Amino acid sequence: MKTVQTSSFPRVPLFGAAALVGFVLLAAIAGRLGGGGVEPPAAKATAERSLRFADRDDGAVIVTLADTGRLLDVMTGQNGFLRGTLRGFARTRRADGIGSTAPFRLTGYADGRLVLLDPSTGRDVELEAFGSENEAVFVRLLTMPAPAQTASAGAS
Repeated sequence: MKTVQTSSFPRVPLFGAAALVGFVLLAAIAGRLGGGGVEPPAAKATAERSLRFADRDDGAVIVTLADTGRLLDVMTGQNGFLRGTLRGFARTRRADGIGSTAPFRLTGYADGRLVLLDPSTGRDVELEAFGSENEAVFVRLLTMPAPAQTASAGAS
């Protein structure tokens, strides 16, 4: 009776692939433990606003200037990206036992970055990473003129 010889998978490529996977894992661990993250280049802040956000019963988001308390905008409609971003910040604040009244800082940089920072938790989001349409919601909040103080606004 004749035996059929089966060919086995070549061992050299198999060991090479295993070595490559091991190297990648070790490099990732070393980078993580060594703090080898990529830091954005230092750029000068070109615009900055401290803002407070609050939900209204009808679903609108009320945006006020933190330094004056003046109404900056009432955002109606879906605003899914804005809501999702703020929901993530609120979750972090709840986990850290921080209330919702602390302001956020929205900063535009000379290199084009736009960052929303929660100074109370240290968490930030680089908004340009989510596309120009989503970023535009926050660009508008940063660039729209501050409401002028009127005699009737101060009397209320």
